[in-house]
Amino acid sequence: MGKARVIVTGGSGKAGQWILKHFVENGYEVINLDVKAPAEPICRTIITDLNDLGQVHNALSAFSSGNRQEVAGIVHFAAIPQAYTHTNDVCFRNNVMSTYNILEAAANLGIKKVVLASSESSYGICFASEFMEPQYVPIDEAHPQLPEDSYGLSKVVNEVTAQAFHRRTGMQVISFRLGNILVPESYAELKANFDNTEARLRILWSYIDARDVASACLKAIEVDGLGAEALIIAADDSSSNRLTRDLVAQYLPGVKDIRSSLEGRTSLISNAKAKKLLDWEPQIHLMEQS
Repeated sequence: MGKARVIVTGGSGKAGQWILKHFVENGYEVINLDVKAPAEPICRTIITDLNDLGQVHNALSAFSSGNRQEVAGIVHFAAIPQAYTHTNDVCFRNNVMSTYNILEAAANLGIKKVVLASSESSYGICFASEFMEPQYVPIDEAHPQLPEDSYGLSKVVNEVTAQAFHRRTGMQVISFRLGNILVPESYAELKANFDNTEARLRILWSYIDARDVASACLKAIEVDGLGAEALIIAADDSSSNRLTRDLVAQYLPGVKDIRSSLEGRTSLISNAKAKKLLDWEPQIHLMEQS
């Protein structure tokens, strides 16, 4: 029997390239489904329109029919990655239908595990027309999801779709509520703009390194028995050089429900559930990056 296979969608994107590399480095045969090839040839890429169920089914079936036991799962990261870069209907339709198609084809082919890229934007704070404070901090998976934009709404719909496919098939579907994804070359500019604290208010100064996203994806494919779960994937620390208590006092004065001690520069979105269920630990810390 050959290497276990993993299908990654959106592997040509910013985070996707790190996901491809991480699975390859950990001994998987990796197939990338995307509308373009990555900047470097990490693995085989099949140009696929994920909004076309026929193309998705065809691409997946080429690597699952007769060899289903070798397909460890699908990591679905292909999407329009933020609000307002496309018209609202295009953003919603693309993100919802591509996810539905991946789950439908996986169900038809007996693929038992899928990881989805959800977002902190599903809480509604990031792209709200008027800034709204969280109901409590640190935000966790139980915090209400209140998006008004089509991007955040698409992520909420995708999480509900994941639950439906789990009920139908027993498929394990883990939806990662991702913070702002950074790559190694992001840190110099970020640190150079530390004085502009308010610029990252709407993401509550959260971030996650693409390398830690990749390691979480591997953990989510290798873990068993989780059903349909939404997990926040964020760094332990914030993307500000200021103390978290000071940030809350200045920028979130209406938040009175504070559920941790907020020591140091701790993140305002909690990764505790992901740590527990995936046995995952983020390795990248902002102040250690150049």
